Amino acid sequence: MGTLTIRLPDDKHSRLKTLAQYRNVSVNKLVEEFSTQALAEFDSEIRFRTLASRGDIGKGLNLLDKLDKHFSKG
Repeated sequence: MGTLTIRLPDDKHSRLKTLAQYRNVSVNKLVEEFSTQALAEFDSEIRFRTLASRGDIGKGLNLLDKLDKHFSKG
């Protein structure tokens, strides 16, 4: 397991401590959760961009049109 030292403004550090207490976790665990979320978002974006680069623009637009029609009913 790696160790990471970060520098934060005092007010941000204080707010993170308060949030961690509210969630009943340590600041370390809170930052670990945030980093997991950020990495998952990054992985999803990379996967989306990779799939999009292989896709067919016409098929994608047709699919979006179908979704628009479906959700605009009602």
